[in-house]
Amino acid sequence: MNDLYNNAQNWLEHYPELYSLTGLTLLLLAAWLANWMVKRILLKGLYRALKATPIGQNGTLHDSRVTARLANVVPAMIISAGISLVPNLPETAVAVTRNVCSAIIVLTIALAISGALTLLNTLYEKRPNAHLKPIKGYVQVVKILLFAIATILMIASLIDRSPLILLSGLGAMAAVLMLIFQDTLLSLVASVQITSSDIIRVGDWVEMPQLNADGDVIDIALHTVKVQNWDKTISTIPTKRFISDPFKNWRGMQEAGGRRIKRSLLLDQTSIRFLCPEQIAHLQRFLLLGQYLSSKQSELLSWNSELAEASKEPANTRRVTNIGTFRAYIEHYLRQHPSIHQEMTQLVRQLDPTANGLPLELYCFTNTIAWARYEAIQSDIFDHLLAILPEFGLRVFQHPSGADMRELKNATQPASQG
Repeated sequence: MNDLYNNAQNWLEHYPELYSLTGLTLLLLAAWLANWMVKRILLKGLYRALKATPIGQNGTLHDSRVTARLANVVPAMIISAGISLVPNLPETAVAVTRNVCSAIIVLTIALAISGALTLLNTLYEKRPNAHLKPIKGYVQVVKILLFAIATILMIASLIDRSPLILLSGLGAMAAVLMLIFQDTLLSLVASVQITSSDIIRVGDWVEMPQLNADGDVIDIALHTVKVQNWDKTISTIPTKRFISDPFKNWRGMQEAGGRRIKRSLLLDQTSIRFLCPEQIAHLQRFLLLGQYLSSKQSELLSWNSELAEASKEPANTRRVTNIGTFRAYIEHYLRQHPSIHQEMTQLVRQLDPTANGLPLELYCFTNTIAWARYEAIQSDIFDHLLAILPEFGLRVFQHPSGADMRELKNATQPASQG
């Protein structure tokens, strides 16, 4: 066997180009074989061993390609170490090949570390409370630093110089780099402030009208925050805008468990009047008003009795009004409503009169935050109040329509002569 090898070597020495080509072929074959063995044997065994751990489940480690990228270091190291053994190669070619292999090794290690950081973020996001403190922005910052260092080391390897030479020149480029990466730096500061101050979380309902964003936060990254609007469109907002621009976060409402109803009935002010005894007796039939009217009449009777002779003039006395009774009816109605949160604020109040009538505002909270259910509860309440309003002799204000004009015309038109 040794004689055969020596004879082949002696014969190839007479053909330098073929000798070099044979050496390169054997070197590439050895690199390919080493790569195949690592990926087909070592990596498969590693994947099987890690399947019993959380990292190896659901294909998380395989998808990250950390180990596969690290396996690519082996052929690069073999080529770097064996290129000098190939005969008749120029020193320049050997040096260039080694430099390129060193740069490839640096790049491969950087990609593997980047994959490991992605794997770390993926595993972290599977935690139940991960949306409270997302780390995606920090991971992206580390990746930027990682590839910046890898770029310096790769350039140093390619030109065969010390990395310190390149680093010494970065001081003069600091202003240029800050100008180029100003958005990244601002986003980094904003991301830190958002996380430390707990301004927004994944899953929060945020509203930013100036950017037409109104929906749930689905992703918080270093540069952008993604918001899925209620029409299922996606708004991509720069992270720094959540520090510089005003926005509304509905998380407080979601955590409180109640959603506010703040809506007014516009009453025609000409329909407001005192109630006569017959009207009071009519309203006492309402279960929600029986006790109120009884106590109110006792209070007014006691107060009016102190007026003596002056009580004979109705203008001097206190009397029950239809709007006050209607306001009391709404208060009792809300206290009895099963879908109104009884531990939160409840108000029924008059606002300043307007040209469109007297606003009677309801201020309360439902005991659900579900959008569809909330709208149904609010609609049911106002359906009932609008329907029962005529029982109190009140009218809702609205601008005259064509039908109103026709009714007015028919009412003022004299009857035809028979």
